[in-house]
Amino acid sequence: MAAKPLTEKKLKKFEELIQKELKESVAYVEDINKDQSIGARESSGDLSSYAYHQADQGSDTNRMEQTVMLMEQERDKIRLLNEALRKIYEGNYGVCEMCGDNIKETRLEIIPYAKYCIDCMAKMEDKKRRQKK
Repeated sequence: MAAKPLTEKKLKKFEELIQKELKESVAYVEDINKDQSIGARESSGDLSSYAYHQADQGSDTNRMEQTVMLMEQERDKIRLLNEALRKIYEGNYGVCEMCGDNIKETRLEIIPYAKYCIDCMAKMEDKKRRQKK
């Protein structure tokens, strides 16, 4: 079944939704970058020249690793949101990249950067599960 393009009104609604999420994601990454630049000693209030305890260093390292992971996830989301905007401008937004059918609007409202319909996404996840076994 060939995909039926979304109406101009619906495309505008999704464009606004994507722009809003993009703005929030960029602000989130900027906030994380500001927090990272403060540094571990300044954020803990310890400005002395004494070394801190190994346990503190371990906690700081763990926190930094989590922060890096969150930033990578948010940057991936920003990339996907930009791709979704490009698709809107090119006129192929809301079309599954695997089967070519329309992605349900309810899915796009929740994940406006979705590339696949529910059925194709389920097939891909099922294939990944089988490969791990």
